[in-house]
Amino acid sequence: MDFFNSRIHHWYAIYKRDLPWRNARNPYFIWLSEIILQQTRIDQGLAYYLRFTEEFPTINDLANASEDQVLKLWQGLGYYSRARNLFFTAKYINQHHHGMFPDDYNSILSLKGIGEYTAAAIASISFNLEYPAVDGNVYRVLSRFFGIQEPIDTNAGKKVFYELAKELIKGTNPGMHNQALMEFGALQCIPKNPDCQHCPLREGCFAFGSGKIGDLPVKQNKTKQRDRYFNYLVFVHNKYTWLRQRTKNDIWKGLFEFPFIETSEKTDVGQILINCEWGMITNSSGIIVESISSWKVHILSHQKIHYRFIKLNMSGEIEMLDDLIRVNKEDILSFAVPKLLEIYIDEFLKK
Repeated sequence: MDFFNSRIHHWYAIYKRDLPWRNARNPYFIWLSEIILQQTRIDQGLAYYLRFTEEFPTINDLANASEDQVLKLWQGLGYYSRARNLFFTAKYINQHHHGMFPDDYNSILSLKGIGEYTAAAIASISFNLEYPAVDGNVYRVLSRFFGIQEPIDTNAGKKVFYELAKELIKGTNPGMHNQALMEFGALQCIPKNPDCQHCPLREGCFAFGSGKIGDLPVKQNKTKQRDRYFNYLVFVHNKYTWLRQRTKNDIWKGLFEFPFIETSEKTDVGQILINCEWGMITNSSGIIVESISSWKVHILSHQKIHYRFIKLNMSGEIEMLDDLIRVNKEDILSFAVPKLLEIYIDEFLKK
């Protein structure tokens, strides 16, 4: 273990990336960076981190924002439950901890949206507590070097990795140690075609010595995706269109979008227009289908969204259902929308 730690720490001192959250131990900044970087590459997340810290430099600033402000700033990152939990927890810390981030692991772990990995990262980096932060990068490094065959997506496997990580962090600078392991997995011991010839751990690495680099880590269960089909209805009347806010416990909760009809498969537009949900319009003297986009696909971790836009021009006196919001087209960019709508909206505004 001394060989492993000393080589990792030495490598980190030389090759670590200069990232803004590494230049401070403020738990708010560490927490924010960890939440943003869940399911997000650093090159994409960095810009969001800088925007958030500029707009909301303290927990108090974030807590006093509106959810719409937070979601709009988050737009494009996906996994919007992260943003909602971030906002909820900021308000909770403001109200119950006087705006001070808790400084013990269990209190951090109890906060909404913070799991064991994030709690360990904050506790170790900000408060120098010996809690190992085990993410996908760490699973990969440990499984390859120590030859661990237990699947990383089972409770038994996770326990094996966690116990090993607990031993490795003892007696170290825990914040530096956790970041070194994560950085090593992100830059050196990468998932495919790692540069083993220039790896400082090569001499003692089980996977390199046995030729099993591509076999580790072991994953037992593969994520299954389900297909969904969204037919977006872009109602247009003079300079106005209509949006609806997503309120159900589904993807993109809290975001705004054009009203849509979901079908079980790609469906003829004629069938869409006679669907019972066509009752979104309660009164209009004329409706013309102006354009129908081609089907596109948006990939989420567990879902594959097939979607298209049906643009409908309306005339006469217009009445719509109460949950539809009439919006001046020029103001549409002030609403937080799912990523897949952004490109269409840019084109929509040019017409």
